Amino acid sequence: MGRQESARYWQYPELPGVDLLRARYVHKTFVRHTHEAFVIAAITEGVEAFLHRGTVERAGVGGLALVNPDTSHTGEAGVPEGWTYSVLYPSPDTVAGIAAETTAIRGTPGFASAVVHDPYSSRLVTEVHRAAEEGNALAADTLLRVVVVRLLRLHGAPMPEREARTAGARNAARARAILEQRMARPPSLEKLAAELGTSPFALLRAFRDTYGMPPHTWLTDARVRRARGLLDAGTPPAEAAVAVGFTDQPHLNRHFSRIVGVPPGAYQRERARGSTPAAAAATTYGAARTYKTGPGTGS
Repeated sequence: MGRQESARYWQYPELPGVDLLRARYVHKTFVRHTHEAFVIAAITEGVEAFLHRGTVERAGVGGLALVNPDTSHTGEAGVPEGWTYSVLYPSPDTVAGIAAETTAIRGTPGFASAVVHDPYSSRLVTEVHRAAEEGNALAADTLLRVVVVRLLRLHGAPMPEREARTAGARNAARARAILEQRMARPPSLEKLAAELGTSPFALLRAFRDTYGMPPHTWLTDARVRRARGLLDAGTPPAEAAVAVGFTDQPHLNRHFSRIVGVPPGAYQRERARGSTPAAAAATTYGAARTYKTGPGTGS
């Protein structure tokens, strides 16, 4: 029982532009993926290990994992007992709005380090979760702003602008746009490279250098991201799977769980429940709404 995994991925309507995840993982493995939002993850038990910009980072109790948007990373247990964490996923617009009012960061605000040891900020993240679960909008909104400002002031830096300065980077950007447009029926690497006037290996190298993962891995990540949008709009998981190019719902389930942390059905149910204030305030972590996983999840 002590090794059981559980996760709740949800939204609190009074915190627009912010997703929340509270989870305990033991065997879970997150494959290489990105987020459109920032990741602010407060570790409350155990250790999380994750690959970030070619380095394996480790975040333990009192620490936070901080990942900027569109940055490739993984995730897994750093100790046999796994890890427990509370995560905030504020959108870039949310963070930029807070930063514009309160910090001196010029350009696009971001985090300079992937892992920081900051017990006070870690506690603030868990308190945002607690306030949201209790339906305390004033506290949740206040604490969110306080922790974002603190983290930017202590650990923030302008994010470098990603410009396609080289021919390889320009080809990678064009390849990404093509894959976005033809997500359900993507070309092979050879055909994609031929369309761009380059070789398959040159395109593979340029894409990996630019986006931190090869095109097929990026495409899976992008499909899951688009599936999330369809699920948010009420599309049944089976229909969402086919619409984004997965062969069927089990195919979507496997990749969705390994990137988001919960299956698409559980994700969609939580989003639907969270759309009403009464539902958002009704439960605490570990109650019936929490999705529980078995030992093999994420393998």
